[in-house]
Amino acid sequence: MLLLKELPDSKSLQKLLNRYPDADIKAISDFATLLRASSDLSDSLDNMLAQHNLYQGRWWVLVLLMRQDNLTSTPTDLAKKTGVTKATMTGFIDGLERDGLVRRLMDTEDRRKYLVRLTPSGQEKLDEVMPDYYKKVGALMSCLTEIQRESMVKNISELSGNAHRMR
Repeated sequence: MLLLKELPDSKSLQKLLNRYPDADIKAISDFATLLRASSDLSDSLDNMLAQHNLYQGRWWVLVLLMRQDNLTSTPTDLAKKTGVTKATMTGFIDGLERDGLVRRLMDTEDRRKYLVRLTPSGQEKLDEVMPDYYKKVGALMSCLTEIQRESMVKNISELSGNAHRMR
């Protein structure tokens, strides 16, 4: 995924407005800032996870499995919850299985399918990563008051609910 690293300056925005006079330049600038912040946050998470020899996609699979009462899920359900294709999820599962962090099990209800279960080694990996994750998320979020955070979450939720307008 390619994300903007340089925000448009006033000259660039004016050029855009001259060519597209109906454009809401403030909305475009705000949207670019939001995308840039999202990219920076995702990069920061990737860097933190890399210190634990994990990538974001594989980490999310482990977290989703840990959330299950029986530490087990289907690849299809994991793909839906992470917003990736089944093929991408298969790649994540292959790598996690190779590292001993998950295990594939035959689905007893449908032998054509398989389930994915978090292994004790996978839980140990999460136990190693999660304290660092919680500490760093806390430090990141500390620049905002509780009221600012509530407002931010409310506003981002409203934007997310309006995302269909970009399709």
